[in-house]
Amino acid sequence: MPPGVYGMQDVWEREGWQQINIEFLLPTGIYLNFPVARSDTISTIKKMVWKNARNEPLFSALSDPDAYVFTCINMTAEREELEDEQRRLCDVRPFMPILRLVAREGDRVEKLITTQISLLIGKGHHEFDSQKNHEVNEFRTKMRTFCEERAQVRQMLPWEPWMEFNFPCDLEPCSVVAQSGKSHSGKKILVNVKFEGSEETFVLQQDPQDLPMFLKRNALRKKSNVFRPAKQEKPEDYTLQVNGRWEFIYGKYPLCQFKYIFTCLHGGITPHLTMVHHSVIIKFQEEQGGLSNQVSRTRAQSKPPPLPLKRQNTSSLWSIHEPFYIYLLQGSRVNADEGMKVKLLILFTCLFIYLHLYIVSWIIFFFYQLFISSLSHDCPLAWVNTMVFDYKDQLKTGEFSLSTWPSVPDDKGDLLNPMGTVEKNPNIDSTAGLLIRFPNIRPHPLYYPPIEKLNELGMNGEKVVATKEEHLKLREIVDNKNYTEFFEDEKELLWKLREEVRQRYPESLPKLLLITKWNKHEDVAQMVGLLRKWQDLPAIHALELLDYSFPDPHVRSFTIRCLGNLRNDELFQYLLQLVQVLKYESYLDCDLTCFLLERALSNKKIGHFLFWHLRSEMHVPSVSLRFGLILEAYCRGSIFLIKSLMKQNEALNKMKALNDFVKSGSQKATRIQTTEDMKVCIKQDTYMEALSDVVSPLNPSIVLCELCADKCKFMDSKMKPLWLMYKDKYDHVGIIFKNGDDLRQDMLTLQMIQLMDVLWKTEGLDLRMLPYGCLSTGNKTGLIEVVKNSDTIANIQRNNSNSAATAAFNKDALLNWLKSKNPGDKLDQAIEEFTLSCAGYCVATYVLGIGDRHSDNIMIRETGQLFHIDFGHFLGNFKSKFGINRERVPFILTYDFVHVIQEGRTNNSEKFERFREYCEQAYKILCRNGTLFVNLFALMKAAGLPELSSSKDIQYLKDSLALGKSEEEALKNFKVKFNEALRESWKTKVNWMMHSFAKDNR
Repeated sequence: MPPGVYGMQDVWEREGWQQINIEFLLPTGIYLNFPVARSDTISTIKKMVWKNARNEPLFSALSDPDAYVFTCINMTAEREELEDEQRRLCDVRPFMPILRLVAREGDRVEKLITTQISLLIGKGHHEFDSQKNHEVNEFRTKMRTFCEERAQVRQMLPWEPWMEFNFPCDLEPCSVVAQSGKSHSGKKILVNVKFEGSEETFVLQQDPQDLPMFLKRNALRKKSNVFRPAKQEKPEDYTLQVNGRWEFIYGKYPLCQFKYIFTCLHGGITPHLTMVHHSVIIKFQEEQGGLSNQVSRTRAQSKPPPLPLKRQNTSSLWSIHEPFYIYLLQGSRVNADEGMKVKLLILFTCLFIYLHLYIVSWIIFFFYQLFISSLSHDCPLAWVNTMVFDYKDQLKTGEFSLSTWPSVPDDKGDLLNPMGTVEKNPNIDSTAGLLIRFPNIRPHPLYYPPIEKLNELGMNGEKVVATKEEHLKLREIVDNKNYTEFFEDEKELLWKLREEVRQRYPESLPKLLLITKWNKHEDVAQMVGLLRKWQDLPAIHALELLDYSFPDPHVRSFTIRCLGNLRNDELFQYLLQLVQVLKYESYLDCDLTCFLLERALSNKKIGHFLFWHLRSEMHVPSVSLRFGLILEAYCRGSIFLIKSLMKQNEALNKMKALNDFVKSGSQKATRIQTTEDMKVCIKQDTYMEALSDVVSPLNPSIVLCELCADKCKFMDSKMKPLWLMYKDKYDHVGIIFKNGDDLRQDMLTLQMIQLMDVLWKTEGLDLRMLPYGCLSTGNKTGLIEVVKNSDTIANIQRNNSNSAATAAFNKDALLNWLKSKNPGDKLDQAIEEFTLSCAGYCVATYVLGIGDRHSDNIMIRETGQLFHIDFGHFLGNFKSKFGINRERVPFILTYDFVHVIQEGRTNNSEKFERFREYCEQAYKILCRNGTLFVNLFALMKAAGLPELSSSKDIQYLKDSLALGKSEEEALKNFKVKFNEALRESWKTKVNWMMHSFAKDNR
């Protein structure tokens, strides 16, 4: 290894190193050194060691090879025992080329699982152990027990309920299915059905409203007519699987409500299904449970009995009435000049006096901001938050060393950072430090009052009688959706009539909580008592209570109680936000964490995406401990999924290596040469094996089977995204791998478009939206689903025009392209698809304020569906050039779009008015659900997206959804925007032309 270079990271990422010299340390003290192939398995290498050791001294002292295991230092700087000997050396990726052979000891299965989890989550278990933190240790123990118990309960389920966990039904909303049923009334659908293990297929005619049981019964009847089996089979013993996917059709839903069949109906495609016998499912269930049961048994045998609890004297915090001091002892590693350091000490003193004024009877949280003040202006330096109480609700005592986080707030209001984590910065050596001391107020521990005490105090609220004027004023306050702050008289009235708010306006709970005097323990007790009686809120209102403005644990427990009523598909819709607000939690063990783990372990789809949402932020220091612990707990409850998740992780690592290879090659060679080199690289065994037969991180029901190397390519944009194509015996699937672009904003935008689609469909309006899959998997890396049989507006116009200058103004290009793809009667359906989807995306892009809309990021499928891609700018952050706004229309509605909608006829106003009605109807539905969108965006502030970091960024959304206005006022404003988009569309065409020129001249 070259001098000054440590580790073998480059060796494992470069494919040229086929042979590697490895040093072997034997338990007899003998040293061996010989080359091995990077693709050799550990088992093969062990055989080679035994062969070479035969000629060495002390060989007879060695036992059977199975009595030993190799150890190495892995990439997480952890000593790893290589228990799984089928792994290849290039998968193990030792940090140094040294393997030590040691005698096996302890529980092999437990060690193997622990090692796999460490590699999977990117954080070694030694990092958790090294914390020497009681909260971490207790959380790990509790969550492991919690998750393993739920895994055992799941494995005991009968096969049909077990299916609901492993293969949850993918359904369309009921209302749109009912509408679809009316339009297909009397029409039968053809379904292609075959039986597991047989190539014989039957084409059956079914009513779209039939239940899966009818289809199974017909399939068995057809089979018995053809094969005359001796034994009568029952439909209850079978389930229907979508060919080529881990997706099943079962339950008491009409066939047309299943998303797969719904999509087939709209695309004119025959659904292909397989009849699978329940014995196959039971065998699969037993295989999954085998390893989990083995781990649980060995763990139960080694579990020590719990220690008896010691009784000790304690006091309630609310019984203490005296000043509370926090001593600021020392600041260190402050990166500032001498003058500013003096100011730092002065601020400490001021803050000390400031805290002296508070009474310990009501302090719950202590948010501490460290900054430096210069003579001319405040210069923020760093901040750190810490809790006054520990995870057991005990008042902290003694000295605490706090390492700070760098701070660059926008204004003085952000100097105190309540959104920030309560974790210390793990990079201790490179950040400012603060040493504080909590005093010992009493010789015994002080605790925050338990819930029983709070309930007892909260029962003494006085009865109030309100005047008519007060009732009217209250109604006015609760009806104001666009509130930001309250006047003192409004606060007093809300608190006075809090019981009426509970009974008549329960959805106004956030307003009441904001005006509650949390510095007055009588009011806190009253509020906690009210929460106990408060009716469950719908998710649209409950989600707001997870914001950092509501840190009280009783409020957050109430919120989780409300969210517990969500169906799995509804919870999945909000999962992205629920992961982000984990960052606001004060302690590791909280109701939100338990809720997410419980639901993840009862629904594999939720678990899959919870894993990736957490895993994608493991590089962020402020959350890596919390997210790593939750990931560890999830893996403990999903032992059978570890192998699949590790395979996905390995595939992503290979994609990153391939992308780096392409980036490097494209700087030295032509695009054609680099593409050929890329294909040669992909065809290597290590790449083909790692990238084939992988469960898609984008959709756990899809397996990426065989990689088609000759159809793979890379794209033109700066980061050279990979375009990878897969095939199986039924279909082709494409994914785009991006490395260097932050996909979180795209992911959020597509989530909102999907939510809009659900809301519209729930009200019977199917606007044929296409929220394709998008998933962030790591630091500026992620995957995007390829939408097959589609092209950009730019390409369509360019290919149907004589010159680039006129392409953007060719209004016939889109219609001619649709005609070429949809001959005869199909054209009417394609134009209808275009009309509906165009209406949906006009409304969606306006409401979300999507910017940078040009002809290369608007696409059309051959079926007519229009959809937008690349959402780098939203919430009204439109692109400008030389200070001039390039996008001067509310949304994209060009005359070539109108030309398609009107079927190429200028006088076809009836079609256009129908399109306008679709837009208005869609907009009204979104306005009625405006609070939900605002709340979801507000919860995403924790993600730290550049265009969504404060409450100000959400104002665009409140304006576009006309929050606080009547439906009539909102619609009137939208009509103005609609007419403006149509009238000013020529500006869009000019912008598109300039974009094309710029692209051609790169």
